[in-house]
Amino acid sequence: MKNSVYIATSLDGYIARENGELDWLPGANGKPVEGLDPTDDLGFDAFFASVDVLVMGRHTFETALSIEAWPYPKMPVIILSSKLSQLPSGIPETIELRHSTPAELVEEMNLAGYQHAYIDGGKTIQRFLNAGLINDITITTIPVLLGNGIPLFGELNADIQLKLVESKTFANGMMQSRYEVS
Repeated sequence: MKNSVYIATSLDGYIARENGELDWLPGANGKPVEGLDPTDDLGFDAFFASVDVLVMGRHTFETALSIEAWPYPKMPVIILSSKLSQLPSGIPETIELRHSTPAELVEEMNLAGYQHAYIDGGKTIQRFLNAGLINDITITTIPVLLGNGIPLFGELNADIQLKLVESKTFANGMMQSRYEVS
């Protein structure tokens, strides 16, 4: 099974402000992104079409719930949390809650027939990385310094070697790099 990360960070490596806010992300306010063709999704649609399950942590789930309409209506979504005992009522039936370790969850997803998982959320990504279960990482770096916030990467059990597969820049100063995890 393939497990992939597709995420944006500030130049100083944060995925959100300390309070979880994403207001610094281009387009977060609903306005077009300056210097970016409005039809350019930076490859996200093609990436998302390649996955058959989304795994996210509790904080990412709570952020997604705050969006006017659930952003993943047809995608099976697994919420990985040690704190949630049940999901809120009224959510799509495609969402399920698990308390598994990343290794247990990957085994469960394999048995369910999933082939490509999108891993999302800072702590969830860190747990999968530490378990050696991430195959590739796509990071879009936004040219903004936040100074503090929620980091994409945390402490690691060991060095993780990456191989740069592709890197591109955009007219608005954003840069996107895709790495394979060795």
